[in-house]
Amino acid sequence: MVSPSSESQSEKDSVQRILDAAQFLFAKHGFDAVSVNAIAAMAGVSKANVFHHFTSKRELHLAVMQSANQKFGATLNKLGHEGADVVANLENYAKAHLGSILENEQLSRLVLRDVLENAPEHSRELAGKIFGNNFARLVGLLRNSQESGALKTELDPAMIAVMLIGANVFFFEAREVLRHFTDVNFVDKPEQYSHMLVDILLNGILPVDGSKKIEG
Repeated sequence: MVSPSSESQSEKDSVQRILDAAQFLFAKHGFDAVSVNAIAAMAGVSKANVFHHFTSKRELHLAVMQSANQKFGATLNKLGHEGADVVANLENYAKAHLGSILENEQLSRLVLRDVLENAPEHSRELAGKIFGNNFARLVGLLRNSQESGALKTELDPAMIAVMLIGANVFFFEAREVLRHFTDVNFVDKPEQYSHMLVDILLNGILPVDGSKKIEG
């Protein structure tokens, strides 16, 4: 007789295999090109078993995206550390976020494929159900730093967040091309890249005595 705990573990294993298979196939082929039959075959379960755990392919896709969001969202803990100053917080976050993107390449490509290729209505779903909370949390942490006087209050914290995330995404996507540029020597040094990124964000590119403000 199979014990309830064994059945529970078997269910968890099945769900994880389904999620892993869906993640791989969605990242490689895109949502529309992947069938539930293909996911079931790769996971080693029946199609009925997939629908036992997920009511639709869209629900399964959202579950995969939520898993990705949890991984990347964990990097926000680096920004919220109370014992460090804002420079250390931002650099720790930039390093952790880029490291997570590079270490989870399949998930990263899945996220980018979804962000770039989906219809407007699905983009709203991704923003509302998947990525919105993490982005709002990042903006909130930056705003707290502004209110404490650690960052300029006249800067839009959402813009700072977009620049941090966008710079890391560009590095991930373009690093194989960047390595062939003779002036780029940080492709294989992501921590150095993160340090330079935060330095530019915090200190800008103008000399200290040549500060100019862009109007508009």
